[in-house]
Amino acid sequence: MLLCGSRRFNILAPTTALSLGTFIKHLATSKSSKLSLTTKPFTASASASIKGFSSSRFEALNSRQKEQVHLYIDSLLEWNQRMNLTAVKEESEVVERHVEDSLSIIEPIRTSYLSHCGPSSENLSLVDVGSGAGLPGVILAIACPGWKVTLLESINKRCSFLEHVVSQIGLSNVQVKRERAEKLGQDVSFRESFDVAVARAVAEMRILAEYCLPLVRTGGIFVAAKGHDPQEEVQRAERAIQLMGASILQICCVDSHSKHGQRTAIICLKGKPTPKKYPRDPGTPAKVPL
Repeated sequence: MLLCGSRRFNILAPTTALSLGTFIKHLATSKSSKLSLTTKPFTASASASIKGFSSSRFEALNSRQKEQVHLYIDSLLEWNQRMNLTAVKEESEVVERHVEDSLSIIEPIRTSYLSHCGPSSENLSLVDVGSGAGLPGVILAIACPGWKVTLLESINKRCSFLEHVVSQIGLSNVQVKRERAEKLGQDVSFRESFDVAVARAVAEMRILAEYCLPLVRTGGIFVAAKGHDPQEEVQRAERAIQLMGASILQICCVDSHSKHGQRTAIICLKGKPTPKKYPRDPGTPAKVPL
């Protein structure tokens, strides 16, 4: 069942005959639709303060993890003075806009993986595609130390920052991979090797599908962190997702403490191998989306 804001929708599993296009049409219909409606977003209730910001997810971390988050933020703001890593300049805003947003996708990842992919979500292999400043990958690695996290980034300066911050924090469960997603997706050492792929603020869904799904094993999931209203973007991506061997499993409205409002986690389940011709040559997915 898809839970989103004040609505509940039937999830499109890989074996469901209903097309994603039909699903999106239902998404916009009234209560007279065959789909029932209710309210139950992913959320948390407790709160804690970090320089004036209230964050229950941050509070759920242990003292060592909180210290690692602080070290990450300090490094991010320091390096941001020399290169463009983030538009935000204050610690509280980094927590509000980036850390909290990254932590919010952990519950959808765990829930979806346990329901459809495997008996445990404690030792996942995860790739953060287009990691940039390490969001969400570094935060996921801190919060879930049992996960093996690969930060995939193609820009050298950003990789230098990622390597620095991983060493500074002491994250033994993280590797930085300096490569384009299109090339890594054709590398036999990495192709279809990850349980989970995530992407945040990288590209639209039909491009992300070709970047991320070739890296996910059959039976794994791809999670895209998006804004509050991704319906049209998801509909445009239907063909690309299917070509990569996957289908929409769930679209979760994720409760956000940020002034930027509600966020959405789009979760795709990979049901069969990606055809060998995907991903296409570097640059092609962005220039000629499927």
